[in-house]
Amino acid sequence: MRVLLLEDDAMIGEGLSRTLAEEGMSVDWVRAGGEAEAALADGGHAIVLLDLGLPGVEGLDLLKAARSRGFDTPVLIITAREGLDSRVAGLDLGADDYLVKPFETRELLARMRAVLRRRAGSATSYL
Repeated sequence: MRVLLLEDDAMIGEGLSRTLAEEGMSVDWVRAGGEAEAALADGGHAIVLLDLGLPGVEGLDLLKAARSRGFDTPVLIITAREGLDSRVAGLDLGADDYLVKPFETRELLARMRAVLRRRAGSATSYL
């Protein structure tokens, strides 16, 4: 599975890239807004992990623009913004799920699986 990781923090990005690779996933890690827009336009990813605090672009604006162009790849927001307004805005703008940092890797992986199951139209777990 190919994952697009949009995360500016080096420590988090390296850790997630390594963990996802250990789970058998291919990770394209992008750290800035302009590059994120290009990566979203390229497509080919099974899921996008989106940090809202990317340099050069507001993550919610990036999500809104992508969805308005018909981008339908599942998006899981991973952010330190824990307020209710931010969570509601992210979900209303088209995110498939929202996870507040810090989080356990096991929960991230479980949420990724759940989002992908829902997107595929099946809720059956094959684990």
